[in-house]
Amino acid sequence: MLFLDEIGELGADEQAMLLKAIEEKTFYPFGSDRQVSSDFQLIAGTVRDLRQLVAEGKFREDLYARINLWTFTLPGLRQRQEDIEPNLDYEVERHATLTGDSVRFNTEARRAWLAFATSPQATWRGNFRELSASVTRMATFATSGRITLDVVEDEINRLRYNWQESRPSALTALLGAEAENINLFDRMQLEHVIAICR
Repeated sequence: MLFLDEIGELGADEQAMLLKAIEEKTFYPFGSDRQVSSDFQLIAGTVRDLRQLVAEGKFREDLYARINLWTFTLPGLRQRQEDIEPNLDYEVERHATLTGDSVRFNTEARRAWLAFATSPQATWRGNFRELSASVTRMATFATSGRITLDVVEDEINRLRYNWQESRPSALTALLGAEAENINLFDRMQLEHVIAICR
């Protein structure tokens, strides 16, 4: 079984190589000049609309026909809030396995993080990868194996800031491209003033 994530991001050359590997069940390992045979089953994932990419000429129609046997659409993490807590536990355990460090949340810290993670403020555009990175950061900053409320609050602020940065700000709406010429400190002050004035 072979899982290829983000298959919609493959360039034309990679698509051709993948199609050949699927059809002939052979490939050249990276850096090798020796062909290898492999009887694999392929599972591919993407957030892109492959049919649309085919229509735009950005994804090979013959490759799409070969990989499109069954399609399962999964909503993003934002629409699957019931999956956040079990994945939080999984990521904490995974961190412990990878690093050998036993890390746990303080009760109050866990409650605060889950309340934020399942709130409407949490956009989770990066889905489970973003959740995993968030847990890894908190586990890294844990003191004596405990993720404290201070660590969680810092992470919540970081996530809020990142999610706001990816949206056009009120300042950008007001000044357009000129907003990019304002340094971060001035930008934050101006955004605060604009928010108060509205």
